[in-house]
Amino acid sequence: MKKHNLLLLAFLIFTVSSYGQELSEKNKFTHQDTLRGSITPERAWWDLTYYHLNVEVQPTEKFISGQNIIQYTVLEPANVLQIDLQAPLKITKVTQDKEELNVVNDGNAHFVTLLKPQDKGAVNQIIVHYEGHPKEAVRAPWDGGFSWKKDDNGNDFVATSCQGLGASVWWPCKDHMYDEVDSMDISVKTPKGLMDVSNGRLTDTKIHTNGTKTYTWSVKNPINNYGVNVNIGNYAHFSEVYQGEKGPLDMNYYVLKENLEKAKVHFKDAPRMMKAFEHWFGPYPFYEDSFKLVEVPYLGMEHQSSVTYGNKYENGYLGRDLSGTGWGLKFDFIIIHEAGHEWFANNITNIDIADMWIHESFTAYSENLFLDYYYGKKASAEYVIGTRNAIQNDKPIIGVYNVNHEGSGDMYYKGANMLHTLRQLIEDDEKWRHILRGMNKTFYHQTVNTQQIETYLSKETGIDLTAFFNQYLRDVRIPTLEYSIENNTLKYRWTEIVDNFDMPIQVTIDKKEQWLYPTAAWKTLPVSYDKVDFEVDEDFYVYSKLKS
Repeated sequence: MKKHNLLLLAFLIFTVSSYGQELSEKNKFTHQDTLRGSITPERAWWDLTYYHLNVEVQPTEKFISGQNIIQYTVLEPANVLQIDLQAPLKITKVTQDKEELNVVNDGNAHFVTLLKPQDKGAVNQIIVHYEGHPKEAVRAPWDGGFSWKKDDNGNDFVATSCQGLGASVWWPCKDHMYDEVDSMDISVKTPKGLMDVSNGRLTDTKIHTNGTKTYTWSVKNPINNYGVNVNIGNYAHFSEVYQGEKGPLDMNYYVLKENLEKAKVHFKDAPRMMKAFEHWFGPYPFYEDSFKLVEVPYLGMEHQSSVTYGNKYENGYLGRDLSGTGWGLKFDFIIIHEAGHEWFANNITNIDIADMWIHESFTAYSENLFLDYYYGKKASAEYVIGTRNAIQNDKPIIGVYNVNHEGSGDMYYKGANMLHTLRQLIEDDEKWRHILRGMNKTFYHQTVNTQQIETYLSKETGIDLTAFFNQYLRDVRIPTLEYSIENNTLKYRWTEIVDNFDMPIQVTIDKKEQWLYPTAAWKTLPVSYDKVDFEVDEDFYVYSKLKS
């Protein structure tokens, strides 16, 4: 599994904050929510090391069947482990050393009693057999599962997506973010004439007597469960080699055959993305597994080394600029955003989905860093400021821990504007780039929590960011700079703030830029006269108001 702090792990297993308890009571989370979202005792004692998922996909019947070999290291002796698989799929049997094991089902959690001793340090495996009609995606990728579609030529066009919902919606696994498998093989048997594209590199293709094929893909790096995918279609393939920071990187593209020529032109954004993001974030984290863009029948998703694409070969978000500034039409949103997740989500992964902002805030912010790299700092600022129209301030960005609960959708663009604001506090752009690259080095292939990210950023910036993050991640209010100008005096203070919030802010007074250092208490500054022009730098995500 990815490295993580053992004290933190113990905390997550055995405690829930009083804040989480209050929200849990309010939201009436269920027993199933806890089984899905917490590190249960039946999960904690074993460490994932390897999966081999082998599944046959039958689009005509919307049916799948197969098995998953689950290899693990024993951390502490125990004899019951939890495997997750969501109805209506069913586990047909579980074996260890060819002995069939007893399985007790508790909703979507399945508790397997092991017969042989589980000695500390031993490496063991079980084989889970399963089958059924998996949940069909209603509005992929937001309400995921299997997408059973047809291409324009009537061929089956099939894909999986399962972020939030969980990988156990289509395959049996240890379905919690804290423990990422170290490596994985994915074997998918497809109908005649169709190809599967999954994560990692293609290592084997087996042709069966009936014309069906089994494609095996090998992943050499740790991978989170929801990052694993199946994509089946009438694919054409083209590729290029990108000369990256760690050497040659294979970049492969799988698109419907009728879209091949269009894709060869449009996918030029992929190497441009790689160049910009390696500049800002450091080397692409999965050179061993290559990089792929794979066309699918839904909008797209950040599946590790197998980023899925369905943006109709248009710039923007389905042809729209989410910022309303025009800058969002300078790039294909899905290529840039979903590939940005290779650094934030796939390289650095949240332990608990409550901290999903670590994935989405940094990746939404990556959109304007892409613009910064190619079009300059002004363009990137205009873009991220433009996205503020999408912010709801409906609930905190951080969700409730241990119950598989995401926070507000504001984790995207409120989070991006929070990071843009933080950049202003640092002032030195090269230092900011060093910090972002350092994050991906410090937390390389790790699962993390919010506190680890906060601590890292406070240390590297040299600023105590405790109140800053409390304000933007845990509160719905936006800091408001209240001010008045009279008797040749500017009075100012922060309102709508958490305790100890004292963020400096840049303002313009009579066309002269300067820093103010407001707190909750009124401060004063002499000015030349009572009608000075006063503006707050819009790069800071704050409100301002004239004291009445």
